[in-house]
Amino acid sequence: MSPLIQGVLTIIIGVGGCIGYFFASNLILDKVIFPPKGDNPGRNINRANMVRPWLFLLPAILALGLYLVYPVIGSFWRSLFNRAGDEFIGFGNYITMFGDDQFRISLFNNFLWVLVVPAAATFFGLLVAQLTDRMKWGNIAKSLIFMPMAISFVGASLIWKFVYANNPDIGMINAVRDVFGLAPVDVLQLPFWNNFFLMVILIWIQTGFAMVILSAALRGIPEETVEAAIIDGANPFQIFFKIKVPQIMGTIVVVWTTITILVLKVFDIVYTMTGGNFGTEILPSYMMSYMFRDDGRATAVAFVIMLIVLPVMIWNIAQARKEMR
Repeated sequence: MSPLIQGVLTIIIGVGGCIGYFFASNLILDKVIFPPKGDNPGRNINRANMVRPWLFLLPAILALGLYLVYPVIGSFWRSLFNRAGDEFIGFGNYITMFGDDQFRISLFNNFLWVLVVPAAATFFGLLVAQLTDRMKWGNIAKSLIFMPMAISFVGASLIWKFVYANNPDIGMINAVRDVFGLAPVDVLQLPFWNNFFLMVILIWIQTGFAMVILSAALRGIPEETVEAAIIDGANPFQIFFKIKVPQIMGTIVVVWTTITILVLKVFDIVYTMTGGNFGTEILPSYMMSYMFRDDGRATAVAFVIMLIVLPVMIWNIAQARKEMR
């Protein structure tokens, strides 16, 4: 069967199955389980209305249980076994992992990414959102800045690999150094600092995302508050930092935490640029290094990554709910 026919059949069966499920479940609920008849039909109607939302949620709950809860529990259980998976060793993988110098380097690098990338991307996104709203050609500038969002992480890494190339004829950094008579340098092999050169790639990509969200938030600020500040003699910097920023702080936090979650899961950039060498290893690339030779250690790292991401996700959901109120 051709992929096109498979796709069409999947859509038809999927959509038809959803429609059939909701129609049949509501029919059974209203006609069989809680029929609106008897001594107190109103009570049955109320009971049916209490159950009805769970009918709509049931497919999503089952899907989450199958594709999220079960893999998490299964991964944790697998992490308690040895490399071959035939001997229960408890927290042996975790003890070995935390005693590994490479793991500690990866953990430190991850914290560097979490500290730098969300802060820089949010700051530049906010700055660009404010400046482009004052320009006649601001929409064109926004489109250009947002364009990297359409590029995959691997594609963006390949672009920046040319920028960082150890060749004055190709690499922009070494071309500038060559103008001043300095010898070429491979920035991806500079200890510690090479991590920041990798972070620049993700900042470049995520600035467009932050700009779009924060630009919408800035446009939602009531003009009355800005006009009142101008009448009171506030300068542009005071208006921005003391009037506008406090009013969109909830949105800034949501953007910050969203980018933080992405940073904790980033893998493509490091793998494409350095393969985790030269001290640039992060937890996802560290996990991949064990994926095909020690499944127990790899699942232990995956579980640690999940535990790190979880609080940030909870915080993000809480902030999003505050924004919706």
